[in-house]
Amino acid sequence: SNAVAGESALDRMACGLGGKLVLPMIKEHIMQMLQNPDWKYRHAGLMALSAIGEGCHQQMEGILNEIVNFVLLFLQDPHPRVRYAACNAIGQMATDFAPGFQKKFHEKASTALLQTMEDQGNQRVQAHAAAALINFTEDCPKSLLIPYLDNLVKHLHSTMVIKLQELIQKGTKLVLEQVVTSIASVADTAEEKFVPYYDLFMPSLKHIVENAVQKELRLLRGKTIECISLIGLAVGKEKFMQDASDVMQLLLKTQTDFSDLEDDDPQISYMISAWARMCKILGKEFQQYLPVVMGPLMKTASIKPEVALLDTQDMENMSDDDGWEFVNLGDQQSFGIKTAGLEEKATACQMLVCYAKELKEGFVEYTEQVVKLMVPLLKFYFHDDILLKNSASMPLLLECARVRGPEYLTQMWHFMCDALIKAIGTEPDSDVLSEIMHSFAKCIEVMGDGCLNNEHFEELGGILKGKLEEHFKNQELRQVKRQDEDYDEQVEESLQDEDDSDVYILTKVSDILHSIFSSYKEKVLPWFERLLPLIVNLICPHRPWPDRQWGLCIFDDIVEHCSPSSFKYAEYFLRPMLQSICDNSPEVRQAAAYGVGVMAQFGGDSYRPFCTEALPLLVRVIQSPDAKTKENVNATENCISAVGKIMKFKPDCVNVEEVLPHWLSWLPLHEDKEEAVHTFNYLCDLIESNNPVVLGPNNSNLPRIFGIIADGEIHEAIKHEDPCTKRLANVVRQVQTSGGLWTECISQLNADQQAAIQELLNSA
Repeated sequence: SNAVAGESALDRMACGLGGKLVLPMIKEHIMQMLQNPDWKYRHAGLMALSAIGEGCHQQMEGILNEIVNFVLLFLQDPHPRVRYAACNAIGQMATDFAPGFQKKFHEKASTALLQTMEDQGNQRVQAHAAAALINFTEDCPKSLLIPYLDNLVKHLHSTMVIKLQELIQKGTKLVLEQVVTSIASVADTAEEKFVPYYDLFMPSLKHIVENAVQKELRLLRGKTIECISLIGLAVGKEKFMQDASDVMQLLLKTQTDFSDLEDDDPQISYMISAWARMCKILGKEFQQYLPVVMGPLMKTASIKPEVALLDTQDMENMSDDDGWEFVNLGDQQSFGIKTAGLEEKATACQMLVCYAKELKEGFVEYTEQVVKLMVPLLKFYFHDDILLKNSASMPLLLECARVRGPEYLTQMWHFMCDALIKAIGTEPDSDVLSEIMHSFAKCIEVMGDGCLNNEHFEELGGILKGKLEEHFKNQELRQVKRQDEDYDEQVEESLQDEDDSDVYILTKVSDILHSIFSSYKEKVLPWFERLLPLIVNLICPHRPWPDRQWGLCIFDDIVEHCSPSSFKYAEYFLRPMLQSICDNSPEVRQAAAYGVGVMAQFGGDSYRPFCTEALPLLVRVIQSPDAKTKENVNATENCISAVGKIMKFKPDCVNVEEVLPHWLSWLPLHEDKEEAVHTFNYLCDLIESNNPVVLGPNNSNLPRIFGIIADGEIHEAIKHEDPCTKRLANVVRQVQTSGGLWTECISQLNADQQAAIQELLNSA
C-alpha cells in the first residue's frame, strides 16, 4: 500500500541522510499532523514518528521526554486506528531507544500499555498494546521490571482468562496470541522472580496446547509452546520438573501428530526453539528425546532457498510477491532469492549449536551428519545469521567428536579445516568474518599441535598478512577522509564505526595467533616471521592505542608459549613493552603488565634485567591515586600480579623482603579472575612455607590475611572448583585448631567477611 511504501521511504531517508538533516524537516510536519482533527493525519503522524526513530536516533534522544509524553496522550484518542498507531510508536521507541527508554519511562509506558490492553471494544488495539509491551519488556533491565511485576502479571492473567473464554465462545484469537507472547517476554526478563506466578499460568497454557489443534489456531499453539518453554527456562529445573513430563509428552505428540506438517506451518519454528530450551532445562536427561527431535530439525536446517537470475521486466512482474528479495547486478539483470524458510533455517542451525553445546558426548551420534550439513553452509551468503550459527558450531562439534577417539576427531577436522580457512579469506561481512575467525581459533585449541599442515600454514599466513595490511590501509584512508571538506561529526561517527569493526577483526587475528602459539610452541616461529614486521608496526608509539594493545598481546603470547626462543625478538618488543607499562591507555598498560608477568614466569634467564627494570614502573602504576577506578582497575591488577610473579619466579631480581609487605597491602584482586588465582596461589606458597614477612612476628599478620581471603571469597575472585580454593581453606582450618589465634582472626572480620570464611570452609 502507499502508506507502507511511505513509511519504508521515510525510514530509508532517515537512515541514509541522518537525523541532523531529516528531523528538523519532518518534526514540524508531524506536530501539525498530530493536531489535525482528521484521524487519518494523526494516524499518519504517529506512524511517521515510528519510522524515523532508527535514523534520527541521536537527535530524537535529546527530546525523547517531550515526544513520549505527547505520544502517550494518543493512547486515549477517540479513534481506534490512532490508538493503534500510538501503540506502534511506543513499541518502536522501546526498541530503538532501549534500554534508555525503559529506564526513563518504565512507569508511564507500562501503565499506559496495560490500560490500553483493556480496550475491550477493539481487538486490534488490544493486540498491538500487548505487542508494544513485548518490545518494552524484551529490553527492560530486570531490576526495573520487578517493582511492576505483580501489576503486570495481574493484568496479563485477567486478559488471558477473558480472551481464552472469547476463543472458546467466538473463536477470536488475535489478542490471545499477543498476550501469550507478552507473558513469555515478562517471564524471560523476570527469570527466577517469576516463580510465584508459575502456577497461575501453566495450567491454562497447557490447556491451549492440548486443545488448540485446528489449522487456524496453529500460530496460537506455536506461541503457547514458546511461552511454556520460556517460563520453564525462567523458573528453572526444580520448579518446572512438576510439569516437565507433561510438557515433553505434549511436544512429542505434536511432533508425531504433525509429522506431515506443511513446510510453512508456523508451529515448526516454535517447536524447534522449544526443544532447545527444554534441552537447556533438562540437561543430560534430554538426550533420550534426540531421535524424535533431530529428524524435523535436520530437515529444516537443510532447506534450500529458491534463487533466480531475472531481467528487470521479470523482476517487476514478481515484485508483488513478498517472499522475494532482489539485488541489482547491472545490465538490467537482478539476482533474486525467495526468503521464505530462511529464518526457520537459521533457527534450526542455532538449535543444532545448542544441542552440541549442552549435550556434548550425548550428541556424538549426530556429529558427522551435522558437520556434513554445516560445513558447506560456510559459503551460504544469503543469510548472515545462518553463517554465524554455522561457524559457532564447529568447535562444539569437535568437542562432541572427541568422545569417539582421535581418529574420528581428525576425520571431522579434515572435513571442516579447509572450508574455515577459505571462509576467513573470502567472507566480506566483518561481523560474520570475526565469528568465523573466533571459531577457527577455538578449533585449533581443541585439536592442538599437528592439526595444520604446510599448505594450511601457507594459506593462513597469506590471509592473516592480508588482513593486517588491510587494517593499516583502512586507517590511512580514514585519516584522508578526516581532511575532506565534507568532514563533520556525522562522518566521524561512521569512521569510528569502521574503526571499531577493523579493531574487532584485529582481535580475532590475535585470537588465531594465540591458539597457534599455545598449540605449536616455538616451532611455529619461522612461519610467524612473515607477519613479524606488521606486528612490530602495531606497537609503534604513534599508532592508536587498540593497535598497541593487540600488538603487545601477540608478543605476550610469544613470550608465554615460545620461550626461551622468544628472546630473539626482544629487540622489537622489549623497549615498547616497558615504556607501555605507564601508558595513558589502561588497555595498553594491562597488556604490557601481563607481558612482564609472563616474562618472569616463562621467559628464562635472558629476561632477568628487564624484570628488575620493570618493577619500579609497575609500582608507580599501582600507587597512582586513580589506580582502582573502574577504567584502571584491570591494568592495576595485572601490575600487582606481575610484581607477584617477579617475586615468585625471579626472586633474585628484586628485594623480596622489602616488596612483600607492599604487595600484601594491595591484595586481594577481584576484577581479573585469572590473575587473582595467580596471586592467591603465591600467597598460599608463602603461608605454607611459614614466610616470616607474610605471617609477621607471632603470626600478627594472620587477621589481615584472613581479611584478604574473605574479600576474595566475597568478590568470587576464585571459583570453588579451583584447587587454590582448597589450599586457602586449609590455611583457615590450620588456624581454626589453634583456639586463641582463630578467635583473634575472626573477631577482626565484619559480618560479611565472617560469612565468607564459613562459605569457603563449606565449599572446599
